[in-house]
Amino acid sequence: MASRRRSALLDKLVVDQPGRPQHAILDELRRVILYCAVPPGSPIPLADVADLFGVSQIPVREALKTLIGEGLVAHRSNAGYAVAQLTRQELREMYIVRETLETASLAAAIANATDADRAAIMTANDVLHEALRADDPAAYHRQSREFHLALTRPSRMFRLLHMLESAWNVTEPVQSMVHVRAADRADLHADHCQMVRAFLAGDVEELLTASETHSQRLNALIATLPTDAGLLVADISFPQ
Repeated sequence: MASRRRSALLDKLVVDQPGRPQHAILDELRRVILYCAVPPGSPIPLADVADLFGVSQIPVREALKTLIGEGLVAHRSNAGYAVAQLTRQELREMYIVRETLETASLAAAIANATDADRAAIMTANDVLHEALRADDPAAYHRQSREFHLALTRPSRMFRLLHMLESAWNVTEPVQSMVHVRAADRADLHADHCQMVRAFLAGDVEELLTASETHSQRLNALIATLPTDAGLLVADISFPQ
């Protein structure tokens, strides 16, 4: 019982019926880690999760192995399972991956976009604006992801899009946009608006320029995230 009180993850799991199959356990664990703001480093007590789902530990362990492969869960033999933590350098690397994949998709996205795609991009940006107006950093963080995926989805480069979404997933537990100033979120939103205008105008060069400006701003912001609040762990130094 004490371990349940210590685990933020357990409190957010939704189990509609006991005895769920492994894929349902995997989906629910992934949902909670990605979308329920469970802090990095939060323990995932194997026995308690199994009890909650009404199953043995085997399907839970297999689900956690999959999440380890996705970079969302870490396991240490002496400490059990936990929501994965990144070092500042690892977070920076994942933002580079995100930036590189997104940039590679944008020309094709403009070329292949339908009216429905363009409407989806405008809607995603409008929802972002509402989160900014309401000063809701958690909603802004969630909707920023939806905006960028809406921007790249028209590329129809499905393998690339799968890799991009996987890269986004790895950075999600940090909840970067929750931990920056409202003024910084406003600047990022101004970048988004410029990207939308370029996309709707079919101007690939302007879109790439706006995207690069946005990436530089993001990189500067994530460099300021604290390492003493549990979000990130200290970078590993290697002997010379």
